[in-house]
Amino acid sequence: MASRIEPGAGKPAPTSSLVDIGRLLDAYSAIKPDPANPLQRVAFGTSGHRGTSFDGSFNEHHILAISQAVCEHRASQKIDGPLFIGIDTHALSVPAFETAVEVLAANGVEVRYAADGEFTPTPAVSHAILVHNRDRDGGFADGIVVTPSHNPPSDGGFKYNPPNGGAADTNVTGWIQDRANALLAGGLREVRRMPFAQALAASTTSSHDFLSNYVDDLGSVIDFDAIRGARVRMGVDPLGGAGVHYWARIAEHYRIDLDVVSATVDPQFAFMTLDWDGKIRMDPSSSYAMQRLIALKDRYDIAFACDTDHDRHGVVAPSVGLMPANHYLSASVDYLFRHRREWSTHAAVGKTVVTSAMIGRIAAKLGRRLFDVPVGFKWFAPGLLDGSLGFGCEESAGASFLRRDGRVWTTDKDGIAAALLSAEITAVGGRDPGAAYRGLCDDLGEIFADRRDAKATPEQKKTLSKLSPVQITSTSLAGNAITAVLDKAPANDAPIGGIKVESDGGWFAARPSGTENIYKIYAESFRDTDHLQQILGEAQDLVDRALAGA
Repeated sequence: MASRIEPGAGKPAPTSSLVDIGRLLDAYSAIKPDPANPLQRVAFGTSGHRGTSFDGSFNEHHILAISQAVCEHRASQKIDGPLFIGIDTHALSVPAFETAVEVLAANGVEVRYAADGEFTPTPAVSHAILVHNRDRDGGFADGIVVTPSHNPPSDGGFKYNPPNGGAADTNVTGWIQDRANALLAGGLREVRRMPFAQALAASTTSSHDFLSNYVDDLGSVIDFDAIRGARVRMGVDPLGGAGVHYWARIAEHYRIDLDVVSATVDPQFAFMTLDWDGKIRMDPSSSYAMQRLIALKDRYDIAFACDTDHDRHGVVAPSVGLMPANHYLSASVDYLFRHRREWSTHAAVGKTVVTSAMIGRIAAKLGRRLFDVPVGFKWFAPGLLDGSLGFGCEESAGASFLRRDGRVWTTDKDGIAAALLSAEITAVGGRDPGAAYRGLCDDLGEIFADRRDAKATPEQKKTLSKLSPVQITSTSLAGNAITAVLDKAPANDAPIGGIKVESDGGWFAARPSGTENIYKIYAESFRDTDHLQQILGEAQDLVDRALAGA
């Protein structure tokens, strides 16, 4: 079941691939999910509840139930400050936002939303929560982001951020999920709701200027003086996402040479090129999805893009084109921990178990502790909040880091700051991040990496998530003795939702996606590309046997 690259990958999206927005929105309210059907129940993955209205997995009833559950969770935890809510540009985000506000207002929650229908990036919501909660001993804020991240245009998503500003921990999401499903099973009789117009007019509902508050504070995390002084020419493609109006404001406020490639917002995302599987997916780490910006690489000193809710980044460097996410994350770690002199000498480097081993090599070189955790940015939130983590990252191009003075910036992924950091690296180092990564390879040894994605049913994903070390009977991996078989992360002993096999010559990990019906095999070789393919082949064989029930 290896990845199959569709013939249309990287090409403009044909009309036949575009979602019917009218039908999608009609299905949101018309289809009533069946609480007895596991595929139509509320299910929080690594980043909230996601689905599509067409198949009954993301509909009005889900949002009514989840929003009521959030209200009850807040009451049980005595969270009585404002709730900041933001939306991205997916078509289902607007009706889901309206439904949520109807419930929140009926429950007396202080709702803060972006005025005039402005879209709100995930990091702007995290930033708003943290700024409000700073130095408080009560009246804490939390938040909701209505987004399925980079998922296809037919999808909707809904995630909750507690007062620490990051994605909610599994204790919280598990409680919200179970309560929401109980509300669904009870016919939503316990859900409080008022008409949207009445909810907006409620005394507890008011607008918040996410854009100005975030942009005006961005200089505390990025050295714009260096960027401006070096006259770095930048291009950005918002990919039609929630930060589409943020970039021009950033350019104006900090007086930098930043060209917004396109400010088009289209719920069909018809301007995109197709991803590896022939779907439209706003993934800035995918070369197939990033063809528009890749074609412009020689026009700028550095260029970048963000996904739909702007929590992920992609960097296009003149020296190499679109950088693999692991390469840019590695260059970022090396740069930040050498140049942020006000950070604590005890601040650690955070990564997930499927992120490149190069980051571990860099951490060791810099004398920094490595915090290696399962996939899910929630694991980094506490450390970013108290400053014990300087940087946290996922191989899927998600990262956040501290302010320049060592205080917390965001505890959720921030694609805007991570993208702009590439310009600072270019300005200060005199070379783009692609060349900077090449220097790391020369110093620490080159690593060869690849990832395979393949479609999987929910049942197959469940099987893969339960892989155990006892199922790995081989003693070698691509000619090297196996040194470790992990189903728990080294930093916190939390389950990784799959398996990771390590050797002196490389490693692989296999796990199901927490957001789509696909599974992923990650692999790195410390030798060469042929050895990497050997590792992937042996990993694929193991996954195939597991999914076949062997």
